[in-house]
Amino acid sequence: MALKSLKKKRRVQVIALAAVALVVSTALIGYAMRDGINFFRSPSQIVDAPPSPTETFRIGGLVEEGSLVRGAGEQIRFSVTDGGASVPVVYKGVLPDLFEENQGMVGTGKYVNGVFEAHEILAKHDETYMPKEVIDALKEQGTYVAPES
Repeated sequence: MALKSLKKKRRVQVIALAAVALVVSTALIGYAMRDGINFFRSPSQIVDAPPSPTETFRIGGLVEEGSLVRGAGEQIRFSVTDGGASVPVVYKGVLPDLFEENQGMVGTGKYVNGVFEAHEILAKHDETYMPKEVIDALKEQGTYVAPES
């Protein structure tokens, strides 16, 4: 009987240790990814419910025609739209080769004082590609036009 009791006690200890290890590893993964998870928002979502200036997220849509302004140095200003709303964007750096007006883009950064301050800009990689999130946002606004194949 003492042997069965010892086996049962050992089994309970192993299960408890595994549960603690699972909780600790989940907490460590969550802590490590706290800055690595970027939520996607369309311009309409940003205008309707502006995020806090400390939150890093992704914005996507079309580069608004006539809004692209290259400033002194590497600073670029433009607006991104989903057809329902438009958000001004400021970016300091080199834009991707295929970045142009009326084309899809996704930017990562923060929304501060009514301007999206991007630290990364991604553009389409060929004539027909557009990120799924951007297509979904444009469809939601009723402004999506499928590319001609």
